[in-house]
Amino acid sequence: MLYKFKSKDAGDVIMLEPNGRRILEVIGKEAGPKGIILPEQMPIAIKALEAAIALEESGDEQAGVVPGDGLGLRQRAMPFIDMLKRNYKAGHEVVWGV
Repeated sequence: MLYKFKSKDAGDVIMLEPNGRRILEVIGKEAGPKGIILPEQMPIAIKALEAAIALEESGDEQAGVVPGDGLGLRQRAMPFIDMLKRNYKAGHEVVWGV
């Protein structure tokens, strides 16, 4: 399964299921097939992702690294964080599965 995040103010961000699920879990969203992130939720989501990136980069074993090609959360999350920032500034939501 793929997660395809869409918005009005950024290009689509596509992630494989384990990575998309992890991003959604970090920001406190249910990793279901459909969802929405409202503009008022975006600052908290951005802070949560930045904290998770810092935790992972600190070398903490509990950081929840997804096995794979060696890319860390920073590489996977930065396009998504950029999407959240652009849409927060414009007042638009981010959706997936629709």
